[in-house]
Amino acid sequence: MQNPGPRKKLLWQLPFLTLLIVGSVLIIRQQQSMPYQHNEGFVFGTSYHITYQCDSDLHRSIQAELQKVDNSLSPFNERSIITAVNQNRKVATDKMFQEVFQKAMEISRETGGAFDITVAPLVNAWGFGFKSGQHPSPRQVDSLLLLVGYEKVSMKGGQVQKQNPQTMLDCSAIAKGYGADVVARLLRSRDVTNFMVEVGGEIVTSGVNAKRLPWKIGVTKPTDDSLSTCNELQTVLNVTDKAMATSGNYRNFYYKGGKKYAHTIDPKTGYPVQHSLLSATVLASDCATADAYATSFMVLGIEKARSVLERHPELMAYFIYSDEKGQNAVWFSPSLKDKVEGQ
Repeated sequence: MQNPGPRKKLLWQLPFLTLLIVGSVLIIRQQQSMPYQHNEGFVFGTSYHITYQCDSDLHRSIQAELQKVDNSLSPFNERSIITAVNQNRKVATDKMFQEVFQKAMEISRETGGAFDITVAPLVNAWGFGFKSGQHPSPRQVDSLLLLVGYEKVSMKGGQVQKQNPQTMLDCSAIAKGYGADVVARLLRSRDVTNFMVEVGGEIVTSGVNAKRLPWKIGVTKPTDDSLSTCNELQTVLNVTDKAMATSGNYRNFYYKGGKKYAHTIDPKTGYPVQHSLLSATVLASDCATADAYATSFMVLGIEKARSVLERHPELMAYFIYSDEKGQNAVWFSPSLKDKVEGQ
């Protein structure tokens, strides 16, 4: 007589296995039928576009989070913490300000000062100079350089300490990326796993898009297009579960003596950089980091930027530069190869 034990055990397991299979199918169907929400608006003086899979619209919560960032870090907001810091009013910084400040200081050290949130006076002087056609004099540049330098500011007891009260902070080259990170955190806290957050061109992605495919992000081809009317793509990157930021000079430059001068200002020299790098796209685990390093690389140029990348294998970069013949050429991190379409 056969032992009925194993067979009896299998019969007991069948309902549970069936329930598990049916439950899995229902979950998959629910995920596929769950709609993708689309939200957009303006913050930090730029636009944002957010796509995410959720059965409810979270735009009000998203707006609230972005407003917190604006209230902390926007120099355009008269009531923001950074405005109070720049006006030398005694103000206690919040967690967001402290997080961005510490990350900015860290990346400044890692890039030898190529990234510097105290560069605002120089950027403003050259910006007005480009518009008026009257560039700041060497004497003006030397005077402003006395106010610039990330080592001249520090954080103590939640308050910003300045060596010179005229030093001003500008987090524009990291705040948009940080804003994208903040929205991504909110979505993850609501168990949203499929999303793309874009704030002023800085992007965080997770999961898949509505077609159940990895998110694809275009890198704009550098063209002499000061009006930003041309959006021809250089390449498309398959990006998911990553943050991506791009910094480029190709829409902000002027000619003088037959040479192209970029609007990116070197915090060390006080003058616009002059090198062949036209666009720097950086992929990182968070967008604030990608944003800051993309700006840094535009200051450093391609060779020094590659040296930084060698020390930071967690970063990936896609560079578009002008070769010896004046033609656009491309270099990207070897680890990025499987993400570049057509490679």
